[in-house]
This record gives sequence, structure tokens and C-alpha cells, in this order.
Amino acid sequence: MAEVFKGSFTQQEPIPEAGIEAAVAVMRHGRLHRYNTVAGEIAETALLEQEFAAQVGAKYCLAVASGGYAMATAMRAVGVKPGDKVLTNTFTLAPVPGAIAALGAVPVFVGVTDQLVIDLDDLAAKADQADVLLLSHMRGHLADMTALMAVCDAAGITVIEDCAHTMGAAWDGVPSGTQGKVGCYSCQTYKHVNSGEGGLLVTDDAEVAARAIMLSGSYMLYERHAAGPPKEAFETIRYETPNISGRMDNLRAAILRPQLRDLDRQVARWNERYFVIEAGLRNTPGLTVIDRPEKESIVGSSIQFLLEEWSEAAVHEVQSSCAARGVELKWFGGAEPVGFTSRYDSWRYVDAPRMPKSDAVLAGIVDMRVPLTFSLEDCALIARIIRSEVSRVFQAAK
Repeated sequence: MAEVFKGSFTQQEPIPEAGIEAAVAVMRHGRLHRYNTVAGEIAETALLEQEFAAQVGAKYCLAVASGGYAMATAMRAVGVKPGDKVLTNTFTLAPVPGAIAALGAVPVFVGVTDQLVIDLDDLAAKADQADVLLLSHMRGHLADMTALMAVCDAAGITVIEDCAHTMGAAWDGVPSGTQGKVGCYSCQTYKHVNSGEGGLLVTDDAEVAARAIMLSGSYMLYERHAAGPPKEAFETIRYETPNISGRMDNLRAAILRPQLRDLDRQVARWNERYFVIEAGLRNTPGLTVIDRPEKESIVGSSIQFLLEEWSEAAVHEVQSSCAARGVELKWFGGAEPVGFTSRYDSWRYVDAPRMPKSDAVLAGIVDMRVPLTFSLEDCALIARIIRSEVSRVFQAAK
């Protein structure tokens, strides 16, 4: 009898009790708006910003409505205007080019390597096409950030990091989101902390922080931002920056603060699960495991592998046979977007030329969530199921 996994790939752990208690306290006093405080009180949102800035080692932090809002705000704050070109990854999710297009700017796609990171050679070749790179650390894979920043610094490119999948990760000991000009994080349910929806933005640049705060809807209350720059930074900016309200409310901030305090422990738990699955997939015929660089400190909340040069029919057979045994796999090689999977030619608001090298990589990418609700035994079982079905389909196709 074939083994079957009976768990859920979309079930999250409950909000910690400390977060529930903090949220209930906010609901009881009713001051949900980020600037609605009583004498001597610091808003939950301001405390969250202060704590996250300290956690990643950034000078300034802004909590906002979503990761997409954080990216759009970051681009506005560094000066991206309608019609400007912005470099970004070929392998990413729809909110990344969507944030660029929402500003009236134009995405310019940079290729992906078989390590699932941005192609630095292609980046160097396209460096003269734009002044900003919105760098997506897609599915938690970090490029060589030392080499990437050298390319961008030499070309005068401002880097904004999309860290939706890398909160808690690092390159060579430096937290993800702190090497570029701005780091943007997501607090959506399927990310590393869960407020349903939400985002965080960090920077060491006082002018960028001031613009972002004004954009987020601070009116003239910017001095209440405990993790913001000094009031001098706002002197001119406050008159010329539009209000596009989107700062996080106190309820979501209250839910998030205990989760961020526990992030290191959660990262360790994700990585335990990730490496059990990775070990179970190694040496599977027809399947390529993505080796992680020594300098990369990962957060294994999802895992990817490659089915290189497989036919579409064979990939679909693996997906369907694994699904029949309870394992949900997503494929980034499909011609039509399905759920969250899509690729650069799915976004038809962008006139993007074909990228054959990247197409070949995208055609093989298979993705799977690794929720913390899985036990280590669950992870070993999932790996056995994938190994069994990939091996079966691969041998039949030979």
C-alpha cells in the first residue's frame, strides 16, 4: 500500500498567546489607528517599528499595510517616476512587477540561474538600462550579495530588496534587507510572521525614511515615529510628498511583536524541516536538489527542486500523482498562471523579450511549502512520496 500524507499545506500555526492577548487589549481600548494614543502611550505600531529596526540592525523602520505597499513606497521614496525602467528578477511573484507597474514604471527582467537567483552576468549587461533594481529574493534564495552590490554600486544602481521570503535570513552574516538602500518584508499569512496581511520597510537613509513616512499617511505627526529620522529630515519633504495612506494599524502590530521576538526559534524549526526534506530528495533519479551556498543563512519555509528537461506531460504526471498521495507541488514552468505560480511572460502589461536561458530554468522549477505544522516525520514521509513518484515517472520516460 502506497504511503499517503494527510496534512495540510495551507494550515498555519496559531497566533501565539502573547499576540492574542496583545490584540485583545488593543480591541478593548479601541485605539486601533496608528496615531490614536493617550498621554504617555507609544503606539503598538511605533513599538513594532522600533523593535524590528533593532532586530535587523537598521536605523529606520516603517510598518505598512502589505509587502507590495512597502515595495511601491520604497520605489517612490528613492525617486522612481512614471515611465522609468526598473530592473527586477525573471523568477519572482506577481506583486513584484505589479508594484513597478502600479507606479507607471516599466519592469526590465533580469535572468535566473539554475541556483534560482538573479543572473549577475545578465544584471551587468542590463545595468545601463535603469537606475533602480527591485531585487526579489525569490522563495528564500539569496544571490551572492557581495558580488551583486559591487555590480550595482559600480553602475550607480539603487537596490531595493524584496525580502518577502527572507525575513530572518542572511548573506555572510548580514541580515537580508540591509545591504541595499531599502529592505521590504511581508507579514502575510504564508510568510515568516503572520498578521494576515502587512509589511515592513527598513533603511539607513534619513531622506528615504522621511519620504516613506510621509507617503504612508503621517499627516504632520511624523515625530511620533520612534523608528523614524529626526524632524529636520522632514523640513522640505513634508510639503512635497503626497499622502498615500498605508501605515499598519495597532491591531496587526500587536499580533506581530511577539512573533518577531520568537523569529530565531521559528527559523531553526523551519530549517530542521527543510533539511529533512532535502536529505530525502537527494540522489533521486531525474531530480536536481538546489545546493545552498555556505555564506547563505536560509529560512526553509519552502523548498524547490528542478526537473530539468522534463516534458510538460511528465511534470504534470508527477504533480497529479503526488497530489493523489496528499503532497501539493507547484510548477513554475506552466504556460498559464495557476494560483500564485506565474512567470515573466504571464504579465502581459510588460513587453518583455524572450529569455531562452531563463525559460529553460523556469521550465523545471517545482515548489513546495514547508509549514511549521508539519512534524519531522511528516517531512520524511513527504520526501519519500516525492522521491517515489519522480523516480517512477522518470524511469517510465526513459
